[in-house]
Amino acid sequence: MLEGYAGFVLPLLEPGTRVLDVGSFSGGRVASTLSLGTAAHPIRVLGLAAHAADVTEARRQAERASVSTVEFVVSRPESLPLCSGVADVVFSHGLLETAVAPMAVLAEFFRVLRPGGTLALSTVDWSKARLRPRTANVDAALRGWNLLQRRLGVDPFAGRRVADWVQRAGFRDVRSRARHHADIGYLALAREVEAGLAAAIHRPDGGPDQQLASAARSAWMWVRDGSGDFSQCWVETLATR
Repeated sequence: MLEGYAGFVLPLLEPGTRVLDVGSFSGGRVASTLSLGTAAHPIRVLGLAAHAADVTEARRQAERASVSTVEFVVSRPESLPLCSGVADVVFSHGLLETAVAPMAVLAEFFRVLRPGGTLALSTVDWSKARLRPRTANVDAALRGWNLLQRRLGVDPFAGRRVADWVQRAGFRDVRSRARHHADIGYLALAREVEAGLAAAIHRPDGGPDQQLASAARSAWMWVRDGSGDFSQCWVETLATR
């Protein structure tokens, strides 16, 4: 469940805590952000996302859920419209793996946190994803999928590196643990991988990308192999400003 993505942060929150949630509610997935806003009373949560559509949808869902402790604004993560030292906690789920310059994002997180404040990150590591059954077709499709993500600027293995990034950004007392969450279903993942690879097999010059085409064929077989189980690995990292 999406609430679980923020579960490791909730015990840190106390009445009066000032929380920033940066980029965790993209694609309309607002449950984890709303869970921050109901973890203590009183509490104020500011949610920031790069796209106006995500902010509009988050505001709609917050209103429907009657959560008035969370505000949403549009902002790039590497340029937050906030004064230095204003946050007690900065939380972000699923952001650093998509960031073009993750160190610039972490520098902003360091700036807006007060001294002694807490950084809480949840970062994907596809190398530890659990899929059963994990056939040769699944592995071949995922290799192509990870290659495609890297070409799109996404780091599918960012969870491996996040603790090092955080330490290099100046944070102290860095600790990480891997936790698996049930994500989209096994077949839903297979269909997403198949569709993404099929759409990407043609190079800009019009010729086929043989590596992606081969992976797309494996994904096609994966979809037709039947059902299974999938849980994604998220590396949960806590650190102190």
